[in-house]
Amino acid sequence: MNANLGSPVTNAANGRRGRILSLIALLFIVIGTLWAAYWVLVLAKREKTDDAYVNGNRVVISAQVSGTVIAVLTDDTQLVNAGQVLVKLDPIDAQTALSRAAGALAQSVRQVRQQKATATQYDSEIATRKLELARAINDLAKREPLVAEHAIAAEEVRHAQESVQLARAALTQAERQSLAAHALVDGTPVEGNPAVLQAKDAYRGAWIAVRRNAVVAPVSGYVAERSVQLGQHIQAGEALMTVIPLHALWVDANFKEGQLRNLRIGQKAEVRSDLYGGSFIFHGHVEGMSAGTGAAFSLLPPQNASGNWIKVVQRVPVRILIDDNDLIKSPLRVGLSATVTVDTTSWDGPVLATQTGDRPVGDTQVYTQDLEQANTEADAVVRSNLGADR
Repeated sequence: MNANLGSPVTNAANGRRGRILSLIALLFIVIGTLWAAYWVLVLAKREKTDDAYVNGNRVVISAQVSGTVIAVLTDDTQLVNAGQVLVKLDPIDAQTALSRAAGALAQSVRQVRQQKATATQYDSEIATRKLELARAINDLAKREPLVAEHAIAAEEVRHAQESVQLARAALTQAERQSLAAHALVDGTPVEGNPAVLQAKDAYRGAWIAVRRNAVVAPVSGYVAERSVQLGQHIQAGEALMTVIPLHALWVDANFKEGQLRNLRIGQKAEVRSDLYGGSFIFHGHVEGMSAGTGAAFSLLPPQNASGNWIKVVQRVPVRILIDDNDLIKSPLRVGLSATVTVDTTSWDGPVLATQTGDRPVGDTQVYTQDLEQANTEADAVVRSNLGADR
């Protein structure tokens, strides 16, 4: 018997071991093939970064007029609505100025009414001067024939001629005075007179100054960084607090420069925040890309021409706009870190914006309402002083 031949048991074990190793090798090949396919079809068409942070508009609240704070009506972390009063200032000085402006407007209306009456009076004066001139001319015409007949003295004719000249001069003066008086009032009603309009503008300014003693929120959001205190004297434009509208946030994702070649505006993106541990996916899209790297906009940009140069991979901020519905379901906070994955399958979008923005970054109507109400109350002051000219 050949000593090199193993026992049947040993041969069977070796055959089974070979089949197992073959299955394991086949399994690794399948896994590798699937992974390669997954990489080519999925991962190779995605760009991912964890250097991303939630950002949003920080609306700085400041007073439009100077004054002393008499009430602070909100605090950090509280929700405020657009138009809600946040801070009140002492209104005494502004109320006094408003009273003076109301008096000046009323006086201006009455002065214009007086000017219109004066213009009418000068019109009557012209008619009187015309009658006097006509009478003086008639008197002269009656006396001139009598001089030839020596019925009257030549001195009387000379006085009659002087009377005609005086009457004509008086008529000319009255016409010029009437012209000057009408120049102030003709062409517009009392409420449209330039003097009244100027006083009306001053009244509107004083009225708005009174309303601006109440500092209101231009947008809805949450209060942060409140620095204003009761009794503090503040100047116009001084920052009092910040309101952050958390319903409109975005993510600034800092991608490496080598990743930018695959990014296009409009590509879909997924955002995961550490706040929710990655359990909730925020959906969004690429809104735009920065015009430069973060280092280019830093306070002290790097000087690579110093001689000792080490290449550092630069990153470019890419703005990811998050869907509003996702923000309602799972609110985020400004400054939170995030992980962004962009689906780069589609390359239809541009690399940089090709059109100007067609919507405002932010707008509010809480200040324009003041002007409408100011006009209404100024008109009321004018009407109350029109009298018979109404």
